[in-house]
Amino acid sequence: MPQPDDWIGWDDGRAPTCAVDGSVDAPVPLEGIRGDITHRAPLAKLVWFKSGGAADWLFEPADLDDLKNFVEKLDGNIPIMALGLGSNLIVRDGGVPGVVVRLGKPFSTCEVVGETQIVCGAGTPGILAASTARDAGIAGMEFLRGIPGTVGGFVRMNGGAYGREVADILVDCDVVLPDGTFVTLPVADLQYTYRHSALPDGSIVVSARFEGEPGDPEAIGAEMDRIAQAREESQPLRTKTGGSTFKNPDGGKAWQLVDEAGCRGLTHGGAQVSKKHTNFLINTGDATSSDIEELGEIVREKVYAKSGVSLEWEIQRVGRP
Repeated sequence: MPQPDDWIGWDDGRAPTCAVDGSVDAPVPLEGIRGDITHRAPLAKLVWFKSGGAADWLFEPADLDDLKNFVEKLDGNIPIMALGLGSNLIVRDGGVPGVVVRLGKPFSTCEVVGETQIVCGAGTPGILAASTARDAGIAGMEFLRGIPGTVGGFVRMNGGAYGREVADILVDCDVVLPDGTFVTLPVADLQYTYRHSALPDGSIVVSARFEGEPGDPEAIGAEMDRIAQAREESQPLRTKTGGSTFKNPDGGKAWQLVDEAGCRGLTHGGAQVSKKHTNFLINTGDATSSDIEELGEIVREKVYAKSGVSLEWEIQRVGRP
């Protein structure tokens, strides 16, 4: 069926474009859109594993109004996925259907509000949020220094590190829902559990407000340095990895179960279980996303056979196999 001229995704106004796997790329609106939109955009360079396929569409909005306008025009008919730093993500080799929304510089602001709060755009890295709080003498947010990601991602999944999690400091967050509706949700509405929230699929966190407590900038900075040093010593930070792979089970540590199952250094294709921290998977150079995900499943099987514990994925796995 022909589509209006202000939509793209159609070869000649009559036939939809088709991906290699036979899936149909739905058209997306252009009229009034000011941000950058790319058809079949490679995602490997945007994620820490440096693997995976392309997005049907990659949209980088110019600002919040641009994002709301775009999502409203989609009218819930096309899947939407937000992308931050790509640190906790496996993009499957067949690519991601629909639209991937990447929140760039316009969403990377962070400012102090009052004496103990900061408001951060969803594109703000955790280290910037923690540093802003430190400079303002706001304690309780040091752990954000240890989360490899952006505010949008760790608000969505209740990210945490070093004994604290987002649920401990979040006041509320601004969200664009899949139909384009803009809402402010108090922390209670997110129904946080371990590494999970009740935010619906396709919703995009655009900003968040955090509450800390008065503190000494020097002491806050020292704690941030301690966290940074602990990460450096224990995690394979200078490799192609995706952060913690599996959720810690009740009363246990995922890395310990993986180690006890004999998986330290285990390889599959170009993927490897880190020898430095066994809850990290590594792309040794030429791993496909299938290699990485399949290695994770092999590890889960070995852990279950050894301990009877079924590890749950913490890393998000998205897209077509």
